[in-house]
Amino acid sequence: MLTGDLVELRPVRVEDLPTLYEMSADLDTWEERNPTPAAPVTRVEFDEKVARRRATTDHVEFAVTADDQLVGRCTLMHEDTLARHAEVGIGLTADAVGKGYGTDALRVLAEYAFTRRNLRRLHLVVVASNERAIASYRKVGFVEEGRRREHCWVRGAYEDEVIMGLLRSEWPSD
Repeated sequence: MLTGDLVELRPVRVEDLPTLYEMSADLDTWEERNPTPAAPVTRVEFDEKVARRRATTDHVEFAVTADDQLVGRCTLMHEDTLARHAEVGIGLTADAVGKGYGTDALRVLAEYAFTRRNLRRLHLVVVASNERAIASYRKVGFVEEGRRREHCWVRGAYEDEVIMGLLRSEWPSD
């Protein structure tokens, strides 16, 4: 288990899957979480995706808990073992948003990535209208590295996709 100021990161458990499925299937927040067109997701499709992720070695997923309650998940994805970088992803339950859990979870995940997995760079992508997420990522130390202009179709309009990164050399060491 990895501990932050507000959250703990632990392995995903079977009992977490119904909540994680609800988060994954939420069409209201789809575009903030997926590069693919919004579409319904069945529980079977979700379970198959979870099984595929668990079978890979370049994907590490944690459940995010606060006060022993599941509040989301965070992930290291597409780890490049030669260049020592990975993409990060985070998702919270609707009632956990705005409480600092995401920022704390991302700090803990970055610490794990840099000190335990020996990564030197983390990156993420986010739609430009997701200002709350961008502010959270900046608090952790991520900086905007670029934009893909009008790259994403979000609820009837094109939006920029913001690319952010964090280098281990920029990470505060204790």
